[in-house]
Amino acid sequence: MLKIQRSSNGQVTYKLSGQIEEEDIAELEVLIRSEEKGRGILLDLKNLTLVGQDAIAFLDGCETSGITLKNCPAYIREWIKGQRRES
Repeated sequence: MLKIQRSSNGQVTYKLSGQIEEEDIAELEVLIRSEEKGRGILLDLKNLTLVGQDAIAFLDGCETSGITLKNCPAYIREWIKGQRRES
């Protein structure tokens, strides 16, 4: 189960806690698209416990599009790097 907390102070921060499941990705995409154009977005992954291949592809896409990944666990960072090498 994924918990999403939104805060804003110049830029929007989404704190993600728990597990990102495939169905959570669509919800996150809607939230991100709903933000004002040009506003900085940060995903805080400190309390993320489990992700799958779909979530890695989503996080990679977020970072590629300019979204900052904060407190990204090392295993997720390595998985993203591996995804990029395969692409």
